[in-house]
Amino acid sequence: MPARIAVVPAAGLGTRFLPATKAVPKELLPIVDRPAIQYTIDEAVGAGIDHIVIVTNEAKPGIEGYFKPSQMVVDKMRAAGRDELAARMERIGRDVQVSFVYQDKPLGLGHAVGCARALVGQATFAVLLPDELLPDANLLSAMSELNQKTGKSVLGLARVTMDQVSAYGCVVPGVDVTAELGASVVQLAGVVEKPKREEAPSDIVLMGRYILEPSIWDDIASLKPSANGELQLTDALQEQIHREGMHGIVVDSDHYDTGNPFGWLTTVIDIALKDPIVGKQLSEWLRSRGSG
Repeated sequence: MPARIAVVPAAGLGTRFLPATKAVPKELLPIVDRPAIQYTIDEAVGAGIDHIVIVTNEAKPGIEGYFKPSQMVVDKMRAAGRDELAARMERIGRDVQVSFVYQDKPLGLGHAVGCARALVGQATFAVLLPDELLPDANLLSAMSELNQKTGKSVLGLARVTMDQVSAYGCVVPGVDVTAELGASVVQLAGVVEKPKREEAPSDIVLMGRYILEPSIWDDIASLKPSANGELQLTDALQEQIHREGMHGIVVDSDHYDTGNPFGWLTTVIDIALKDPIVGKQLSEWLRSRGSG
């Protein structure tokens, strides 16, 4: 069966965005007219996901509040003649089932994903990191199709410059499977968490999209803290790679990292420039500032 449930880890406190994130969760910071997490939800729905489990913590009630219906706002938009916006507001949290679980200690991505085990059960599932934004569901859909074809977990991958590899989980490519599975598919022999540039096994890194087989749960449950005290998802992936094998697909479209202020700002600008309503106006303003 294709993945129909997705885990979205969103429990972090967004310390790189303080003081803004003292009151507003990082996942709700706007990308033009939508909060960042809505892009992730739209991507998941576009790939056939019908249940999303958001891993949050009790210090971030705004995320749950975002998904609660607000009939007063909808009615106000309709009264103002803004029916399209009213319809968008009504769809929030209704076009997909949204559940919440809590990670109240910052014990790493492996721990965060593990918090969703009871709700996910023994189904194949997706994991989407909301810091990474994609313009559509093409990558996630392709990952799901490859998972169904091979029966193995599939990771979303990207190529970066060698001076960037130390910021990511970096993959060890295995034998060439492009003739059998496609030019963008990589068989994985291993994954290394944030290696030094000179020790990196490749320029191919994890980019926040996973389709995982339920056997990963036992690997997550067996995780030991890394040097920084966190339970690393990459350690669980390494175990599954050695036991069952795994593939990755290298993304061939734009993707955005909003996990830091500069990345968020450039994402907003790039997406805004493509927006049919504000794009032209923003482009003209940038040119007037000598920036375009």
